[in-house]
Amino acid sequence: MTYQDKSYIFPKLKNIPRIKICCISSIQEAQDAISFGASALGLVAQMPSGPGPIADELIREIVATIPPPIASFLLTSRTDTKAIIEHQKAVGSNVIQIVDAIASGNYSDFRSIIPSIKIVQVIHVVDERSIDEALACAELVDALLLDSGNPMLAVKELGGTGRVHNWALSRKIVEQSRIPVFLAGGLKAENVRAAIENVQPYGLDLCSGVRTNGHLDLFKLETFFNEVYKI
Repeated sequence: MTYQDKSYIFPKLKNIPRIKICCISSIQEAQDAISFGASALGLVAQMPSGPGPIADELIREIVATIPPPIASFLLTSRTDTKAIIEHQKAVGSNVIQIVDAIASGNYSDFRSIIPSIKIVQVIHVVDERSIDEALACAELVDALLLDSGNPMLAVKELGGTGRVHNWALSRKIVEQSRIPVFLAGGLKAENVRAAIENVQPYGLDLCSGVRTNGHLDLFKLETFFNEVYKI
């Protein structure tokens, strides 16, 4: 299936990336992000490290308030497909963002058990090998999300680092991917125009870039969206 064939999954305005605000921690934050133009919200479950994790019970409560067509992304660090499916069913999100590599099971498990749920695989862009990893995954999922973590550390970094990775590698993935690609990692108002111009991603994903002391900052949120819409 081509990129164009999948355009119905993550609809986007022409030349304007889809914006996903991650690390949502309350119903109020979800409402605020949507009011400024977010078309997707990220809800972080238990992680080995990084900011933003909240209890599954709270994720479920927030998801229940998110109106269509806003996408609700469950960020899960589980690596067994059956456990990931169980996680999604517990919270009710309409998208699963897998932040680590699948260790057991197959991506086909998602198609057979939860066919209506969209699957986004995170690729932590480290070096040229990340390109091959991304393109292999692109044959199996609905979208890719390029981030700046390091799953090889003793305590895995699986997102929320606030670091910018090598955008030249991300651009190569975008150019070759048959499915939508989101860009994450250190995005903020000051660099988002450069990110859009250099990578040309389908969507943008950010957490710390619109937060102050861990809380969603409405001024930073407005400033970020103003920069994005300068087309």
